[in-house]
Amino acid sequence: MEKAKPKVAIEKTNLHPRNLHRFGYDFAKLIVANPEFKNFVSINQHQLETIDFANPEAVKSLNKSILIADYDIQNWDIPANYLCPPIPGRADYIHYIADLLATTNNGIIPKGENVQGLDIGIGANCIYPIIGNSVYGWSFVGTDIDEKALQNCKKIIEVNPRLIDFISLQLQVDPRFIFKNIMETEDRFAFTICNPPFHASQEEATKASLRKINNLENKRTTQAILNFGGQNTELWCEGGELGFITQMIYESARHPMQCLWYTSLVSKKENLPSLYKTLAKVSAVAIKTIDMGQGQKTSRIIAWTFLTEAQQKNWK
Repeated sequence: MEKAKPKVAIEKTNLHPRNLHRFGYDFAKLIVANPEFKNFVSINQHQLETIDFANPEAVKSLNKSILIADYDIQNWDIPANYLCPPIPGRADYIHYIADLLATTNNGIIPKGENVQGLDIGIGANCIYPIIGNSVYGWSFVGTDIDEKALQNCKKIIEVNPRLIDFISLQLQVDPRFIFKNIMETEDRFAFTICNPPFHASQEEATKASLRKINNLENKRTTQAILNFGGQNTELWCEGGELGFITQMIYESARHPMQCLWYTSLVSKKENLPSLYKTLAKVSAVAIKTIDMGQGQKTSRIIAWTFLTEAQQKNWK
């Protein structure tokens, strides 16, 4: 009698080639790393292991398990009502930043603590610095206008001592600004990273959260909004994504020599033409747009620099 062939994980080719999550979640491995995660795992109609992605606690437990198993983070948590980010997508951003840095480093990805990134809007989860440090050994400054979010990041760093020397935190005391009060003359950031507030109002943000819930196959509850909703500052700002990134571009022009590559996620493709025009106004020397697959949607990174090609290659 012929033996049944084992199921082969389907490769998620839209994820970056170095992304640890290209072949989906190894539930057995994740349960070994975090036994409590077993309580959230079930078999779906296709006879595959999964979790209820509409359940905030399930998603948080998934993140905890991934961080233990793949990124050597033994203690991680976020307060209620804060964004619980999808780690595969966040990891993609980090890997594409690594590729970007390699373009001016003879094709070699620079590693180690001398490569310093600035995370604009680090939130309560500290995910970008955790992944960037775990995979490439980079150091980070994380900023936010939300003091409670930064306090939670501080707690994550303190209970994972290996992060202490690599991640520092800074409160943006004036929410009208992005780089002012943060960037100093002596700073030399290899890159900035940002997942900007996408929406222009709380109403728009709530509608988007409901759409996400309704697209899930699993049980739908209004409480699941907490998983996607996050705090106001995480989700929306006046002018939405376009307004936020436009301001970031204008402010970056005041610090042309402090950063090799300024970057931000851009969720809405229709915002790109306006952003390109703004970058032309401030005389950006080079502009790159990097497409990323994020689940069932496509996102992108916009990157710009004020350094000439020679200055880029001489960056230390």
